[in-house]
Amino acid sequence: MNHTAPQLTSSTRTFRQQLASSRRSARLARLLAVTELHTWVLPPDLTERAELVVAELAANAVLHGRVPGRNFELALTYTPLPHPGRLLIEVSDARGDRLPRTAGEDPDLSTGGRGLTLVALLADHWETVPRPPGGKTVRAELATRSGI
Repeated sequence: MNHTAPQLTSSTRTFRQQLASSRRSARLARLLAVTELHTWVLPPDLTERAELVVAELAANAVLHGRVPGRNFELALTYTPLPHPGRLLIEVSDARGDRLPRTAGEDPDLSTGGRGLTLVALLADHWETVPRPPGGKTVRAELATRSGI
């Protein structure tokens, strides 16, 4: 008897784009991410949460991670299996010396710094990692909450 292994029809999807460090590009990063996620036909809940996370991380890259003449980068990776699927959002900038902080971590951020608190609420996990030679990448991981 011949048996064939089941074929998985889902595969990892990726998107990567370098953008100029400007406010306009931070908005563009959000629009590009939403457009790409819609083409991947992801659950609306995941796309909506990702839109807010990308908006915050891109704004931070432009406001706090900007180095004149250097870009920031947006990367999206969706892995559908094993269930639940996971979306990894990465925003990299050129300022490795300026790590993100939340308002709860720094009393000097009493009038700002709430964006990362929002990221922490929307993401299942987030972290900052070095990006040699002198930048950083802020990663946020979101799990699907409903099946595709």
